[in-house]
Amino acid sequence: MNIQEYFGRISFNKPHKDADLQTLTAILEHHIQTIPFENLSMHCGEAIELDLQSTYDKIVRKKRGGWCLETNHLLFWALKELGYNVCMLGANSYEPAEKGYTAEINHILLKVVIKGDPYIVDAGFGGLYQMWQPLMLISGKDQPQGPGIFRFMEDNGTWYLEKVKRKHYIPEHSNNDFPDSPEMENIRKIHRFTLEPRHIDDFKELNAYLQVSPDNILQKKSICSLQTTSGVLALVGWTLTEMKYNYTEDMDLVNITTLTDEEVEKTLKDKFNIVLENKLVP
Repeated sequence: MNIQEYFGRISFNKPHKDADLQTLTAILEHHIQTIPFENLSMHCGEAIELDLQSTYDKIVRKKRGGWCLETNHLLFWALKELGYNVCMLGANSYEPAEKGYTAEINHILLKVVIKGDPYIVDAGFGGLYQMWQPLMLISGKDQPQGPGIFRFMEDNGTWYLEKVKRKHYIPEHSNNDFPDSPEMENIRKIHRFTLEPRHIDDFKELNAYLQVSPDNILQKKSICSLQTTSGVLALVGWTLTEMKYNYTEDMDLVNITTLTDEEVEKTLKDKFNIVLENKLVP
């Protein structure tokens, strides 16, 4: 495993002498714009291994993406190599349908400390709730980014991440509600976590469970999403959603296309730069 090869994979060629915030921000942006959040292996009959070498080979050498357990593990390794003070944390995702957080930890994120200041870095949430820059770990402060305003709230050692949503304009639909957002309030809870350091081995059971449990969203839907310079692309099943953030004031532009089986493969190659070894069953 080679840090220069990783930099090549994410098209990062800026100077990086110091493990500073500027370099961290640039690496995160390059990472999320080149490495898709995807669970396609599950829908191609491929096992997802959680060891670093397998993840590195899949994402860096085979130019695939991965889910949070893979892509944040790879980012953790890269930041360690560059001398960052970084540790893994575990989070419980918010489930809008259940109106609550998952009982079990089901997400990896990273805490990076720079000059005594803690930041949360996450390259593996994907979709609309993917941060574009590191977030200062501070309670109650609005942190505006391209996707919207992020905010942490801390309560008795538990941290909650939420995002202020914008309205959505879907040209071919008369209403402005995005299909993904049944709740009408403009605050979307994302996940909660504590600052207890974790090890990748803590997630091995979760990695195995998610690949066999029929109830989780990753089993029910084939997902591939990638951040762009102006928004996000997401292919869920046969549905391609292209979103442009802040198209007009406080409004995101959403284009939705339904693809055929043949178009799915072509779209993965053209828009996500993914060529699968095995047949995808969307």
